[in-house]
Amino acid sequence: MADFSFSTSMSVMRRTAPFLVLRVIVYFGIAVAYVLVTGTGAGIGWGVGALGDADFRATSTFFGGAIGFGATAAVLYFLREYILYMVKVGHIAVMVEYLEGRDLPDGRNQIQHGQAVVKERFGQANVLFGLDQIIKGVLRAVTGLVEGLASILPIPGFDGLMKIVRAFLRVAVGLLDEVILAHLIRTKTENPWAGARDALVLYGQNARPMLTNAAWVALVVYGLSFVVFLVMLAPAGLVVYLIPGAWSAGGFVFAILFAWAVKVALIEPFAIASLLQAFHKVTDGQVPNPEWTAKLDSASDKFRSLGEKAMASVSGKQAPKEAESSAD
Repeated sequence: MADFSFSTSMSVMRRTAPFLVLRVIVYFGIAVAYVLVTGTGAGIGWGVGALGDADFRATSTFFGGAIGFGATAAVLYFLREYILYMVKVGHIAVMVEYLEGRDLPDGRNQIQHGQAVVKERFGQANVLFGLDQIIKGVLRAVTGLVEGLASILPIPGFDGLMKIVRAFLRVAVGLLDEVILAHLIRTKTENPWAGARDALVLYGQNARPMLTNAAWVALVVYGLSFVVFLVMLAPAGLVVYLIPGAWSAGGFVFAILFAWAVKVALIEPFAIASLLQAFHKVTDGQVPNPEWTAKLDSASDKFRSLGEKAMASVSGKQAPKEAESSAD
């Protein structure tokens, strides 16, 4: 049985609708930007191709579209910290408050409230982004430990089973960094580095139930994403038809792009709401196990880095106090 309720996840979605609207605007805006800039690039390439024969025009159209697609990706790469900070984790903050039974403001006030909580807990966007990258690295190490322990079991046909397990693990790692960040918000830790370290240990010592929950979530995410992809093939084909020179590779690419927008805007929040419930339930009342702390210390440089940053953060806070005492 799963440690979460799908009905509760739907309630979270309904109550945090202002953030869902924001996500739709942001992620579909990204998808439209890809389409427009790629189409513009393909159009320019098609125009340049008029100087040559049909093969030259086809080639220049393709490369024009590819350059436009790549340029959009480069711009969005530099915006990823802001999106994580203001959209994803802001949404997680209000999810946590709803699951904790607190009242949430409505409309735009909810978005401002969630973003204010994120600023209070994590400070600058680059700090949160750096913490998130370290968390992802440690989660991959935990995944490696789980796979390493499983691979030595003499179970017939286990290789095939592990392929399925790895697929579920990839989904879990893709979402669990946000669950760890949610734990920091819920516990109101003043030292996010130390809090993340403890939360990762809690995840490690509860890997089996969390992976079971991740399996259920993965089925939903994969199933819905595939259905959305099939639905998006038709409008994506229309977009390609409107691009000069019929950029043939675009139909499949744009269908994936639009399906991705639906996934991160609407499906992913549902999955995170489910895993938030599961993580809270399976870790409730637990403290970090020193054995798992030692395992992660030996398995992950990033986990050790969390410990170093946690100590540095404590030292940085104590230094001003010592200076004040000396002044007195």
